[in-house]
Amino acid sequence: MYILLVYDIKFDEEGVGEKILPKVFKICKKYLYHIQNSVFEGELTKSEIYKLRHELENIIRKDLDSIIVFESRNERWLNKEFWGVEEDKTSNFL
Repeated sequence: MYILLVYDIKFDEEGVGEKILPKVFKICKKYLYHIQNSVFEGELTKSEIYKLRHELENIIRKDLDSIIVFESRNERWLNKEFWGVEEDKTSNFL
C-alpha cells in the first residue's frame, strides 16, 4: 500500500508539543521517506501500517495533535507535482 502521511503537532505553553514533535518525526522516518516538513510517503504493508499507527497513537495527544494518512494501492495511481523548491528525500533532522 502506498502511503502519504501528514501530521500536525500543536505547540503549547507547557512545551509538551515540542517534545512530541521529534518523537513523531523519528517514528515516521523509520517507516517512510521524509519529503517535506511534516509530510512523509512510502510503500508499506498492512502490518507496517498497523505498527506505525500503534507507535504514533502512543505518543500523540488525541485531543490536540492530528495525523492524516492517505492510502493508495500504488504510487502510480497518485499524481504528484512539485511547485516551488523540490526538496531532497533525505533530511538532517533528528
